[in-house]
Amino acid sequence: MRIGLTSVMVDDQDKALAFYTGVLGFTTKFDIPLGRHRWITVVSPDEPAGTELALEPDEHPAAQAFKAALVTDGIPYTAFLVDDVAAEHRRLQGLGVQFTQPPTDMGPVTTAVLDDTCGNLIQIQQHNAAG
Repeated sequence: MRIGLTSVMVDDQDKALAFYTGVLGFTTKFDIPLGRHRWITVVSPDEPAGTELALEPDEHPAAQAFKAALVTDGIPYTAFLVDDVAAEHRRLQGLGVQFTQPPTDMGPVTTAVLDDTCGNLIQIQQHNAAG
């Protein structure tokens, strides 16, 4: 069994697609109109057949309350792996991305937390070599 799809709830699909592709560097796999919303998934350009991330509308009141509570408590909604958190942090800051946590060494991982502009905190992390 493998993870094929996961999602992040966003307050604006167009804004989310622009951020996740134009800033974070994912590529669009599907963008299918479904009435008022679209089925949008993005993938890593390094793994186009890999796990898809769906950019889901957050219109359900429970979704909005859940997202707001996580942001208030500083809890990231999801995490993305990178090879070098410090380098990715510098690159993204150069593009205007706001971080709520700078790169922080936590032993087995180094993490940073960013605001995705769509109502979520997202963690970027690198796995550190075992000491």
